[in-house]
Amino acid sequence: MKKGLSYDEGHVLHDLLEENSGDIVIRLDAGGFIVHASANIAELGMDVIGALLPPHVTDLAHRDHAVALAEKVNAAMAGEGYAGWTEFPVIVSDQSSDCHEPPCQRWYALSLRPIRGADGTPDGALCLMRSVQQVRSLEGELQTRAVTDPLTGLANRAAFCASLRRHLAKGGGQMVAVFAIDAMRALLLRYGQRTGDEVVWGFARFLETMVQTLPTPAHEIGQLDGERFAVLLPDMTAKDAQEWAAEVLRTFAGLAAPQSNKAPQLTASAGLARAECTVDWTLREAELGLVLARAGGGNRVAAAGQRSAA
Repeated sequence: MKKGLSYDEGHVLHDLLEENSGDIVIRLDAGGFIVHASANIAELGMDVIGALLPPHVTDLAHRDHAVALAEKVNAAMAGEGYAGWTEFPVIVSDQSSDCHEPPCQRWYALSLRPIRGADGTPDGALCLMRSVQQVRSLEGELQTRAVTDPLTGLANRAAFCASLRRHLAKGGGQMVAVFAIDAMRALLLRYGQRTGDEVVWGFARFLETMVQTLPTPAHEIGQLDGERFAVLLPDMTAKDAQEWAAEVLRTFAGLAAPQSNKAPQLTASAGLARAECTVDWTLREAELGLVLARAGGGNRVAAAGQRSAA
């Protein structure tokens, strides 16, 4: 094992450390084995000094990413023009890590610069490992925000339509119900936006609970906009879907019954359609049913092309 760094190694190390002093510094031999590492590699639960045999750099990565990491390292060692960072998950087993129950998975990025001997032959490499867990977490959070409604936390219109599009690509045929709170505009004008938001949030939670009573767990629910919600009802006939939707409306009306004459009576309506043709056509048919239900006085279920039914 080499005890010191050559001038070339020291120069490369200086360049690497200038980028970020908080990174883990690793020295590899020509075979990709770790012969030296900075003390903070202990954050990963790895003891390079105390190990009987030097670990390979691919031992750092989760086994599903080890082959890809090996290809990157070998290409860099061979001088094939590798540049940039390679990201991979690391299974952290150190008890002092910030994971609640080790081992846990954290993402790191590795940058590698090859070292060559005096004769120009490969003599290993110097690496930096940098935690990108926070970046990964932020990316996941941004992705979640992009597909969910900020008020209710349900899938937004774009996400629900994408899911419906996938079902249509497989043949469609599922029933779709569109629910909406009746007289929402009047409620907003009388009580304000804050109360309106509370009603929408409460209806979303109620609808989630009612969806969980369905016999199949493959249901999907999304918020189309404002007070309108859509539910995909797989493996249900039109009759079963109408009976379930009517039960949803009856239950909601009972739970939202006013405690005094001054409080408003909250009700909802629903339109039904079968997932056919396109997403736009399917939702248009369901919303036409919703228009029919509201035209009949609200607190009803209807499908386009038929009269509304209580």
